[in-house]
Amino acid sequence: MKDVAEHARVSVSTVSYVLTDPGPVARELRDRLLDELRLLEYSPNESARNLKRRGAATIGMIVPELTNQFFAMVTEGVQRAASARDVLVVLVVPDASELPEEKQAQLLRSQRIDGVIYLSGTGSMPASIYELARSGPVVLVDEQIPGLDLPAVVCEARKGAREVATLVMEHGHRRVVVVGGPPSLWTAQQRLAGYREAFAGAGLDPDSVPVLVGDYRQASGHELAARALAADPRPTALVCMNDLMAIGAMEYCREVGLRIPEDVSVVGFDDLPVSALLTPRLTTVRQPAHDMGFRAASALFDLLENDESGAIGELPAVVQVRDSVCPPRSEG
Repeated sequence: MKDVAEHARVSVSTVSYVLTDPGPVARELRDRLLDELRLLEYSPNESARNLKRRGAATIGMIVPELTNQFFAMVTEGVQRAASARDVLVVLVVPDASELPEEKQAQLLRSQRIDGVIYLSGTGSMPASIYELARSGPVVLVDEQIPGLDLPAVVCEARKGAREVATLVMEHGHRRVVVVGGPPSLWTAQQRLAGYREAFAGAGLDPDSVPVLVGDYRQASGHELAARALAADPRPTALVCMNDLMAIGAMEYCREVGLRIPEDVSVVGFDDLPVSALLTPRLTTVRQPAHDMGFRAASALFDLLENDESGAIGELPAVVQVRDSVCPPRSEG
């Protein structure tokens, strides 16, 4: 700004007024200064500007992996909100870098970031991320971590799970297996609670429904479907806690010649873009992934600018009824 001021023969404060637009500057002078700024290819130093105003220049985001489309869509939502404010996002993907979350958090600290958006892959918070939360705002997305009073952007996981399991029950299924996620994750706990409510509401003892523990990956769904469908009598429906495991389950069914939904019905959770392109199209629960990322970033910016804190609330989860569920041929 000093170079611009000298070139235009005005004070540095006048240049600052034109850049930030809070001060009274004559129109002719403002236009002349804007021409000088373009001529000199002036680019404001966001880190320096951040020292002068409350806000963010750089935020960090920790996401378990990007091969899961849901995580990628959340990340896109964060980037969209950050771009609108000219904020840089430093992305940390522990699975891709083969570094533990502790090491990744230390790396973020070294980047002098202003805040963090954390999508946990473990259901817990490493000590180094907890330290980040003590020195700057941290917003959780798609998870809540027991014992930590941190703002979180989540969807109505329990309600969505209850409604999709109720749909399965309404089609007459009683021999059901749940293809579950990691029990330590809040999402898995909420979805299982919703399923159990639907089973109980249909007169089925929730404790009688087998729950096979997976890891939210496609290979896990394939493996657990093989185990579930080896039972005698064979289950007529697989209730999968996410779309990737549902896709793995459907892959196994095709390999062994089981028709979906005639021989076995399958439902998922997330509504990944690919889910509507499968054959048959997957009945699932839609989470607004982009909106969750956008809301998480917006919440982080609010914390940085206004010191507002507290829970953000739940976004709607909506069942997408497609072609992968029909009444069972026989329960006998």
